[in-house]
Amino acid sequence: MNHIRAIIFDLDGVICSTDHYHALAWKVLADRLGIPFDEQVGSKLRGISRMESLEIILGDRRGDFSESEKLAMAEEKNRIYQTYLSAMTPGDLSQEVRMTIHTLRQRGYLLAIGSSSKNTRQLLNQLGLGDFFDAVVDGTQITHGKPNPQVFQLAASKLGVAPEQAVVIEDSKTGVQAAYAGGFSAIGIRSENNDPDSDISIRKLSNLLDIL
Repeated sequence: MNHIRAIIFDLDGVICSTDHYHALAWKVLADRLGIPFDEQVGSKLRGISRMESLEIILGDRRGDFSESEKLAMAEEKNRIYQTYLSAMTPGDLSQEVRMTIHTLRQRGYLLAIGSSSKNTRQLLNQLGLGDFFDAVVDGTQITHGKPNPQVFQLAASKLGVAPEQAVVIEDSKTGVQAAYAGGFSAIGIRSENNDPDSDISIRKLSNLLDIL
Protein backbone atom coordinates (compact mmCIF):
# COMPACT_ATOMS: atom_id res chain seq x y z
CA MET A 1 0.00 0.00 0.00
CA ASN A 2 2.81 2.40 -0.87
CA HIS A 3 0.38 4.64 -2.78
CA ILE A 4 -1.78 5.33 0.30
CA ARG A 5 -1.66 8.93 1.55
CA ALA A 6 -4.77 9.02 3.73
CA ILE A 7 -6.65 6.82 6.20
CA ILE A 8 -10.39 7.19 6.72
CA PHE A 9 -11.70 5.58 9.91
CA ASP A 10 -15.20 4.58 10.82
CA LEU A 11 -15.83 5.63 14.42
CA ASP A 12 -17.96 3.08 16.29
CA GLY A 13 -16.17 -0.23 16.55
CA VAL A 14 -12.93 1.15 15.11
CA ILE A 15 -11.73 4.17 17.13
CA CYS A 16 -13.98 3.39 20.06
CA SER A 17 -16.71 0.92 20.91
CA THR A 18 -20.17 2.29 21.60
CA ASP A 19 -22.09 -0.59 20.01
CA HIS A 20 -23.34 -1.70 23.44
CA TYR A 21 -24.71 1.80 24.08
CA HIS A 22 -26.58 1.73 20.76
CA ALA A 23 -27.96 -1.71 21.60
CA LEU A 24 -29.05 -0.61 25.08
CA ALA A 25 -30.81 2.46 23.69
CA TRP A 26 -32.58 0.49 20.95
CA LYS A 27 -33.65 -2.14 23.46
CA VAL A 28 -35.24 0.49 25.70
CA LEU A 29 -37.28 1.70 22.72
CA ALA A 30 -38.12 -1.82 21.55
CA ASP A 31 -39.24 -2.85 25.04
CA ARG A 32 -41.53 0.17 25.20
CA LEU A 33 -43.08 -0.84 21.88
CA GLY A 34 -43.34 -4.51 22.87
CA ILE A 35 -40.98 -5.58 20.06
CA PRO A 36 -38.40 -8.33 20.69
CA PHE A 37 -34.79 -7.14 20.51
CA ASP A 38 -31.84 -9.48 20.86
CA GLU A 39 -28.19 -9.76 19.82
CA GLN A 40 -29.14 -11.13 16.39
CA VAL A 41 -31.24 -8.04 15.65
CA GLY A 42 -28.53 -5.78 17.02
CA SER A 43 -25.91 -7.30 14.71
CA LYS A 44 -27.95 -6.21 11.68
CA LEU A 45 -27.69 -2.54 12.72
CA ARG A 46 -23.90 -2.29 12.44
CA GLY A 47 -22.81 0.55 10.14
CA ILE A 48 -26.23 1.76 8.99
CA SER A 49 -28.20 4.92 9.69
CA ARG A 50 -30.60 5.51 12.57
CA MET A 51 -33.73 5.42 10.39
CA GLU A 52 -32.60 2.28 8.58
CA SER A 53 -31.94 0.68 11.97
CA LEU A 54 -35.43 1.61 13.15
CA GLU A 55 -37.03 0.00 10.08
CA ILE A 56 -35.19 -3.26 10.83
CA ILE A 57 -36.27 -3.20 14.49
CA LEU A 58 -39.92 -2.50 13.61
CA GLY A 59 -39.90 -5.39 11.15
CA ASP A 60 -43.43 -6.45 10.21
CA ARG A 61 -44.81 -3.58 12.29
CA ARG A 62 -43.11 -0.86 10.25
CA GLY A 63 -46.40 -0.14 8.46
CA ASP A 64 -48.19 0.49 11.77
CA PHE A 65 -46.46 3.84 12.27
CA SER A 66 -46.46 7.12 10.35
CA GLU A 67 -43.25 8.78 9.21
CA SER A 68 -43.62 11.43 11.92
CA GLU A 69 -44.01 8.71 14.57
CA LYS A 70 -40.88 6.96 13.26
CA LEU A 71 -38.91 10.21 13.39
CA ALA A 72 -40.04 10.70 16.98
CA MET A 73 -38.92 7.14 17.83
CA ALA A 74 -35.52 7.73 16.27
CA GLU A 75 -35.11 10.92 18.28
CA GLU A 76 -36.20 9.10 21.45
CA LYS A 77 -33.55 6.45 20.85
CA ASN A 78 -30.93 9.12 20.24
CA ARG A 79 -31.75 10.91 23.50
CA ILE A 80 -31.33 7.63 25.38
CA TYR A 81 -28.07 6.93 23.55
CA GLN A 82 -26.73 10.39 24.35
CA THR A 83 -27.30 9.85 28.06
CA TYR A 84 -24.94 6.87 27.84
CA LEU A 85 -22.44 8.85 25.74
CA SER A 86 -22.38 11.71 28.23
CA ALA A 87 -20.52 9.49 30.68
CA MET A 88 -17.63 8.82 28.27
CA THR A 89 -14.24 10.48 28.86
CA PRO A 90 -10.76 10.42 27.25
CA GLY A 91 -10.11 7.41 29.48
CA ASP A 92 -12.52 5.41 27.29
CA LEU A 93 -10.08 5.69 24.38
CA SER A 94 -7.80 2.66 24.62
CA GLN A 95 -4.06 3.16 24.82
CA GLU A 96 -3.67 0.83 21.83
CA VAL A 97 -5.90 3.02 19.64
CA ARG A 98 -4.33 6.23 20.94
CA MET A 99 -0.82 4.97 20.16
CA THR A 100 -1.85 3.76 16.70
CA ILE A 101 -3.43 6.96 15.46
CA HIS A 102 -0.63 9.11 16.85
CA THR A 103 1.99 6.89 15.20
CA LEU A 104 0.15 7.05 11.87
CA ARG A 105 0.05 10.85 12.19
CA GLN A 106 3.81 10.89 12.87
CA ARG A 107 4.36 8.80 9.73
CA GLY A 108 2.74 11.56 7.69
CA TYR A 109 -0.65 10.09 6.86
CA LEU A 110 -3.71 12.32 6.51
CA LEU A 111 -6.38 11.07 8.93
CA ALA A 112 -10.16 11.41 8.71
CA ILE A 113 -13.34 10.09 10.28
CA GLY A 114 -16.14 8.86 8.02
CA SER A 115 -19.13 7.91 10.16
CA SER A 116 -22.88 7.70 9.60
CA SER A 117 -23.48 8.75 13.21
CA LYS A 118 -24.86 12.21 13.88
CA ASN A 119 -23.23 12.07 17.33
CA THR A 120 -19.70 11.87 15.92
CA ARG A 121 -18.55 15.35 16.98
CA GLN A 122 -19.88 14.93 20.50
CA LEU A 123 -18.15 11.58 20.88
CA LEU A 124 -14.80 12.80 19.51
CA ASN A 125 -14.89 15.77 21.88
CA GLN A 126 -15.58 13.54 24.87
CA LEU A 127 -12.73 11.23 23.88
CA GLY A 128 -10.36 14.19 23.66
CA LEU A 129 -10.06 13.92 19.86
CA GLY A 130 -12.11 16.94 18.85
CA ASP A 131 -9.27 18.62 16.94
CA PHE A 132 -7.13 15.58 16.12
CA PHE A 133 -8.36 14.51 12.67
CA ASP A 134 -7.70 16.42 9.45
CA ALA A 135 -11.33 15.95 8.38
CA VAL A 136 -14.52 14.68 9.99
CA VAL A 137 -17.59 13.66 8.00
CA ASP A 138 -20.67 12.43 9.86
CA GLY A 139 -24.37 11.75 9.46
CA THR A 140 -25.23 15.46 9.51
CA GLN A 141 -23.32 16.04 6.27
CA ILE A 142 -24.56 13.21 4.06
CA THR A 143 -27.83 12.32 2.36
CA HIS A 144 -27.06 8.64 1.72
CA GLY A 145 -25.87 6.19 4.34
CA LYS A 146 -23.60 3.19 3.86
CA PRO A 147 -23.33 1.09 1.68
CA ASN A 148 -23.47 4.26 -0.40
CA PRO A 149 -19.88 5.60 -0.53
CA GLN A 150 -20.86 9.26 -0.02
CA VAL A 151 -19.41 9.58 3.49
CA PHE A 152 -16.00 8.33 2.35
CA GLN A 153 -16.04 10.32 -0.88
CA LEU A 154 -16.71 13.52 1.05
CA ALA A 155 -13.93 12.71 3.52
CA ALA A 156 -11.45 12.12 0.68
CA SER A 157 -12.53 15.37 -0.94
CA LYS A 158 -11.93 17.28 2.30
CA LEU A 159 -8.48 15.70 2.56
CA GLY A 160 -7.70 16.54 -1.06
CA VAL A 161 -6.96 12.96 -2.10
CA ALA A 162 -8.37 10.59 -4.71
CA PRO A 163 -10.11 7.38 -3.55
CA GLU A 164 -7.21 5.24 -4.74
CA GLN A 165 -4.91 7.22 -2.41
CA ALA A 166 -7.00 6.44 0.69
CA VAL A 167 -7.78 3.32 2.69
CA VAL A 168 -10.96 2.92 4.73
CA ILE A 169 -10.87 1.17 8.13
CA GLU A 170 -14.22 -0.45 8.92
CA ASP A 171 -15.79 -3.04 11.17
CA SER A 172 -19.02 -3.59 9.22
CA LYS A 173 -19.89 -5.26 5.93
CA THR A 174 -21.94 -2.24 4.85
CA GLY A 175 -18.95 0.03 5.51
CA VAL A 176 -16.61 -2.20 3.50
CA GLN A 177 -19.15 -2.34 0.68
CA ALA A 178 -19.33 1.46 0.73
CA ALA A 179 -15.55 1.73 0.52
CA TYR A 180 -15.33 -0.61 -2.46
CA ALA A 181 -18.25 1.12 -4.19
CA GLY A 182 -16.33 4.41 -3.95
CA GLY A 183 -13.09 2.99 -5.33
CA PHE A 184 -11.27 2.89 -1.98
CA SER A 185 -9.12 0.16 -0.49
CA ALA A 186 -10.57 -1.26 2.72
CA ILE A 187 -9.20 -2.97 5.81
CA GLY A 188 -11.73 -4.67 8.06
CA ILE A 189 -11.48 -5.18 11.80
CA ARG A 190 -12.50 -8.77 12.47
CA SER A 191 -13.67 -10.33 15.71
CA GLU A 192 -15.12 -13.66 16.81
CA ASN A 193 -18.64 -12.41 16.19
CA ASN A 194 -18.01 -10.16 13.22
CA ASP A 195 -16.45 -10.55 9.77
CA PRO A 196 -16.57 -7.33 7.71
CA ASP A 197 -15.79 -9.33 4.54
CA SER A 198 -12.85 -7.21 3.38
CA ASP A 199 -9.91 -8.31 1.24
CA ILE A 200 -7.56 -7.42 4.10
CA SER A 201 -8.59 -7.90 7.73
CA ILE A 202 -6.96 -7.26 11.09
CA ARG A 203 -7.74 -8.20 14.68
CA LYS A 204 -6.88 -4.87 16.28
CA LEU A 205 -6.19 -1.34 15.08
CA SER A 206 -2.47 -1.45 15.91
CA ASN A 207 -2.04 -4.13 13.21
CA LEU A 208 -2.26 -1.21 10.76
CA LEU A 209 1.27 -0.23 11.75
CA ASP A 210 2.56 -3.45 10.18
CA ILE A 211 0.49 -3.05 6.98
CA LEU A 212 0.96 0.68 6.26
